Amino acid sequence: MIDSVARFTGFAAEYDRARPRPPAELTRLLCAWAASPAPRVVDLGAGTGLSTAIWSGVAASVIALEPSPDMRALAERRLTTLPDAGSFTVLDALAEDTGLPAGAADLVVASQAMHWFDPARVLPEIARLLRPGGVFAAVDCDWPPVVRAEADAAYVEFERGLLTQDDTGGRRPAYADKEGHLGRLAASGLFGYTREICLHSVDSGDADRLVAVARSQGGTVAALAAGITEEALGLTALRETADRLLPEPVPWWWTYRVRLAVK
Repeated sequence: MIDSVARFTGFAAEYDRARPRPPAELTRLLCAWAASPAPRVVDLGAGTGLSTAIWSGVAASVIALEPSPDMRALAERRLTTLPDAGSFTVLDALAEDTGLPAGAADLVVASQAMHWFDPARVLPEIARLLRPGGVFAAVDCDWPPVVRAEADAAYVEFERGLLTQDDTGGRRPAYADKEGHLGRLAASGLFGYTREICLHSVDSGDADRLVAVARSQGGTVAALAAGITEEALGLTALRETADRLLPEPVPWWWTYRVRLAVK
């Protein structure tokens, strides 16, 4: 198993600057599905709190679980600035062993995190946390964002090169395949209904941010830590293309795939 805590140690600040925020529509969707206008939310693998903060002014309570000290410190800093900061709690805990009481949540969310979790261990824990009729959402955004055709193509070429530098030695687990999330939810037998939908959001970025997004990927972090140069990794070529095409911020379109499961 790949240790996500070790992989992102020392990298939380750069991750936080580059990654997008989930769309506000996600909270409206999940509240409707759970039939709860002010839900109790548990955010698994909350990272730096990007996916947690969107519940401000919506949720009755939010418990963010994050085992990485670096990520957790940024999440705590972000959430304490919210007007309803008292509704948020950040805990050092694993998604597979939360330590929370049964039925504690109307909603459990894993944003950009489900591919790190062993479903055989985490799905029973999610089902235990949810009250009857509660909803689990595994949320992932497509990579790369839609920016410009040539920039998108350059990013895809970078990702092809990144695959050749895979540090897992063939140990990458099957559950890391995000496209299989929905099937695994349905096959678990723990949920009465499952479905996948897409949401969209728009933000903006320039060349520096596009390269930062590439650097924020787990495989990139591991390759750079292993001493692979930016040139060998394809980051130099991506940077050259991005500098030419994106000297100033332009709109970026993100697609979010939401895999839903109702207990």
